[in-house]
Amino acid sequence: MTTPPPQGNPFAQGQPAAAPQAPFPPQGGYPQQPGQPGFPPQGGPYAPVPPQPSGRKLSFKTIKNIVIVIAVAGVAIGGYIASRDDANTAAVGDCMHRGSTSDDNPDLEVVKCDDAKAQFKVLAKIEGSYLTQTLASSKCEAAAKDFQYTYTESGDGKDFLLCLKDYKK
Repeated sequence: MTTPPPQGNPFAQGQPAAAPQAPFPPQGGYPQQPGQPGFPPQGGPYAPVPPQPSGRKLSFKTIKNIVIVIAVAGVAIGGYIASRDDANTAAVGDCMHRGSTSDDNPDLEVVKCDDAKAQFKVLAKIEGSYLTQTLASSKCEAAAKDFQYTYTESGDGKDFLLCLKDYKK
């Protein structure tokens, strides 16, 4: 019995080389796609694109800036609300409460006249700067004869004088 000669064996000496075999044609009549052997294309020449995420991610810096803006706005609103009861908002006829025993900073605040904390009534409010007690008293005497106390405030852009008397309930 004889053995068939090896085909395409480079080590075989003196034997003729076999003819190379042709590759199998793709099935179904579709051209071969690179990277997808044996699968026909689906609907077009491009692969489907996955949907993009619907919003962008916020960076730490953006979040930090938003928090800072909210904090500054909160401080500004809080300062406005706290200052609404200060002496600079007082008008003639308002009642006042002294929040401190210090003569340098009595911390006057506007309160309702039916409030138990009401201590003084505003008889006059005069715009301007009054550096001495004598000058302030003479202005109050001209504006409200029965005043008992003067309160001056300067700075903050608005200088004024309040002429006050004890409030009796």
